[in-house]
Amino acid sequence: MVLGGAGPVSMALALAILLYVTGQRLLELAVARRNTRQLVAEGAFEVGASHYALIVTLHAAWLGSLWIFAPESPVDLRLLVLFALVQVLRFWTLHSIGRRWTTRIIVKPGETLVAKGPYRFLSHPNYVVVVCEIALLPAVFGLYTIAIVFSLLNAAALMIRIPAEASALREHRG
Repeated sequence: MVLGGAGPVSMALALAILLYVTGQRLLELAVARRNTRQLVAEGAFEVGASHYALIVTLHAAWLGSLWIFAPESPVDLRLLVLFALVQVLRFWTLHSIGRRWTTRIIVKPGETLVAKGPYRFLSHPNYVVVVCEIALLPAVFGLYTIAIVFSLLNAAALMIRIPAEASALREHRG
């Protein structure tokens, strides 16, 4: 079921979705900075910092493209429900990893890996969430080109990020 074109209801819903995602990302950045500072104060250190700017740029460009094109687009309510389900996995993931969640690769020597919540089933549930969001949210607005382009760019970034994280964790975990 699609909520039509650029009518006032569709535009209001699109803006509400974009405000939610933007606010969520800004809040997560603040939480990630706080968690990073605390972990570093406890002896943790960053690995793979060289590709962090790439990831930030990718996510900012993805969100910016949505702000440009989504407000005038119809909203697919079925895909919006799927996006909402992905948000449940996001919250479960963040709750499970707690204060160890950051947007950077921060390694604390001797720490064991989180093995609760979705981490019991997936090595990288947060990356699964991000992959789903990057593909799904543009599709909610019928912006399939944005979904495909940013999914491919994100896949390339994750081909750098995940091995760097896995290597650092293998080398330094307890």
